[in-house]
Amino acid sequence: MGKAQNIRSDGHELPLVEEFFSIQGEGYHSGEAAWFIRIGGCDVGCNWCDSRFSWDPVMHPLVQTSDIVQHALSSGARSAVVTGGEPLMWNLDPLCDGLKKGGLKTFIETSGAYRLSGRWDWICLSPKVNIPPGKDICLRADELKVIIENSDGFEWAEKYRLLVGAECRLYLQPEWSSFSAIIPAIVEYVRQNPDWKISLQIHKYMHIP
Repeated sequence: MGKAQNIRSDGHELPLVEEFFSIQGEGYHSGEAAWFIRIGGCDVGCNWCDSRFSWDPVMHPLVQTSDIVQHALSSGARSAVVTGGEPLMWNLDPLCDGLKKGGLKTFIETSGAYRLSGRWDWICLSPKVNIPPGKDICLRADELKVIIENSDGFEWAEKYRLLVGAECRLYLQPEWSSFSAIIPAIVEYVRQNPDWKISLQIHKYMHIP
């Protein structure tokens, strides 16, 4: 991994893919404005991933975490969403400390494949088959968002429903390229299992990042 191996373990620099002000398009906070911080690096390897460009951290510049924080604080946003890739590959304590000292709420989108670091106001856990999450992060999750590609996904969703806390919000989200084929099954599943809600990627309908 070359350059990736040289990333400081203290979290004071991170491979930054992109950062931008947009609208949250998925899950519980759908429709809310937020500053997005996409961090490079992921070895979970979902075949349907729409962010493959973020997988290899070597392809993205190492940026001082203090600069990333300053960009977020200057954006006018009330919250920062840290995503990837898989952001928990890196130590996110300094990033969260800076964001929270500046008054921003901190949200993370993660597969839970790595140990949790950082202080979070909201944890969106989206477990993946290739590298399942640990039990600790399941108990910390505020939101469970399971991507449904085919009917096997419902069993996977129920497995993790049993591992998250009682107050965790539950979402089923159709995999984008399989939307037309799978959405009828998701609708019927939620009718029969009303603790679940449907999450749609509304940012893609609005043609925004």
